[in-house]
Amino acid sequence: MKIKLIAIDIDDTLLSSEGKILPSTKTVLQKALKHGVKVVLCSGRPLPGMRPFLDELGIAGDEQYAINYNGSVIETVSGKVVAETGLSNAVYRQIDTYSSLNGLPYNVLDRNGEIYTSNHDVNRITVVQAWENSAGLLIRKPSEMPADFGIVKGVFVGETEKLDQAQSGVQQEFGSENYVVRAADNFLEIMNATADKGKALTKLTETLGLDKSEVMAIGDERNDIPMFDFAGQAVAMGNSSSAAKEHASYLTASNDNDGIAQALNELVF
Repeated sequence: MKIKLIAIDIDDTLLSSEGKILPSTKTVLQKALKHGVKVVLCSGRPLPGMRPFLDELGIAGDEQYAINYNGSVIETVSGKVVAETGLSNAVYRQIDTYSSLNGLPYNVLDRNGEIYTSNHDVNRITVVQAWENSAGLLIRKPSEMPADFGIVKGVFVGETEKLDQAQSGVQQEFGSENYVVRAADNFLEIMNATADKGKALTKLTETLGLDKSEVMAIGDERNDIPMFDFAGQAVAMGNSSSAAKEHASYLTASNDNDGIAQALNELVF
């Protein structure tokens, strides 16, 4: 069946290792858009962090969609929310306490993409995260925030080796009631148990009246696996983690070697 929606991860998938959209990627995605295919960026980023890439590709309006915060929010590209799930103030406080007790840097994001942490020695990954997403970075303790302040997701950050060591403990602490995923080497994320890229893609597909056989998902990491397991065509980039590759139906070239163009030219056009 014809592909009518292409869901694409951003970092290390849509973007090259230099953080750019390759000319071949831009050409093939704009061709898909002209053929009426919806191109949906699916990322841990908030919408403002996606905006430069949406603008570059010419994706705009209420008839185009984005999946943000690793599936916690679905919205139109113009910012109208389709669905949203978040975390309670109690979980926010639990994340803050765990960070303090275990010396594990963290931040949390609100619905507007603002980043909060109580770590006075702000980890460099948090600083880069705020810069990449054009987000405000506020140093706040949970006690300094409103009692009903909820978050979209929490993120433990740090160097790869440190997060490797911390991952099992975080999973044990938070995994029974929340969705815990290693979104990238430097990000270990906590979200609502009902939120992931696959569930969000399922919801969006239902909203648009599409069958999963009409959906292609392209990604590279473990947080892309849920959408791989849903989509009719699951494409792993050549630079993907071994876990992501195991869930793909098609392996394309890397993000630096025209992988998206190869996949679309082979499977869509």
